Amino acid sequence: MPRHVFWKGHLRLSLVTAAVSLTPATTESGKVRFHILNRKTGNRVESIYADSTTHRKVTDKNQVKGFAKEDGSYVLLEDDEIDAVGLESTRTIDIQTFVPAGSIDWIWYDRPHFLKPEDKIGAEAFGVIRDSMKANNVAGIARLVIYRREHAVLLEPAGKGIILWTLRYYDEVRESIDTLEPKKKMDSELLSLMEKRIEKNTTAWKPSVAQDTVQKKIKSLLKSKEKGKAASKPKAAATKKSGGNVINIMDALKKSLASEKRG
Repeated sequence: MPRHVFWKGHLRLSLVTAAVSLTPATTESGKVRFHILNRKTGNRVESIYADSTTHRKVTDKNQVKGFAKEDGSYVLLEDDEIDAVGLESTRTIDIQTFVPAGSIDWIWYDRPHFLKPEDKIGAEAFGVIRDSMKANNVAGIARLVIYRREHAVLLEPAGKGIILWTLRYYDEVRESIDTLEPKKKMDSELLSLMEKRIEKNTTAWKPSVAQDTVQKKIKSLLKSKEKGKAASKPKAAATKKSGGNVINIMDALKKSLASEKRG
């Protein structure tokens, strides 16, 4: 499948510059997408902006962004006013800071992209930047206008290329939630049994593990409907009534391991 290049610009570190391109590392092209239709006519339903009071359609030129104040009024901002506070250059990834590799917690990672040189001239400069980060075991931090917004981005060397991650905004990440800890010390026998269970179920990673089973079933349903077949309804899972008893984890683990040995 050909690369879908959706951004081109330059990667810069000090005086070293390389022409580069960005390609999203993930895709949703295989996802089933639905349209909303008018049941009576079969025509697609359109979404339009309308005045909340007059209910009349508002043209593009009369649409303006507004920030709601506490008193219910709005502060209006024009597009050029918003653009003026962004980066001066939207086509240069200028690495200004480095952090130790692996030092950023996973929760800050947002979207991954493949960063690659665009020509033979830039390939050498690109390689110097990539290998320098590898040698020092660091990742680069820069800022980039992408997806119509300015983002902090993380650049990590990966093989012959660089993975560029957009990072979540500071106010998007919540503080960690404290978990309940048992009052007494962990039972060594219980830990040993749990470790055996984990060891038994540990396997090599396969991308198929992360497949969307709902999408798979929807595609199957669509094929059936296209052929004129009646869709079979899924059987309802049998529900068990809870007796309200507290489960003894040790007994449950012992029974589980014992049944596996018999099997």
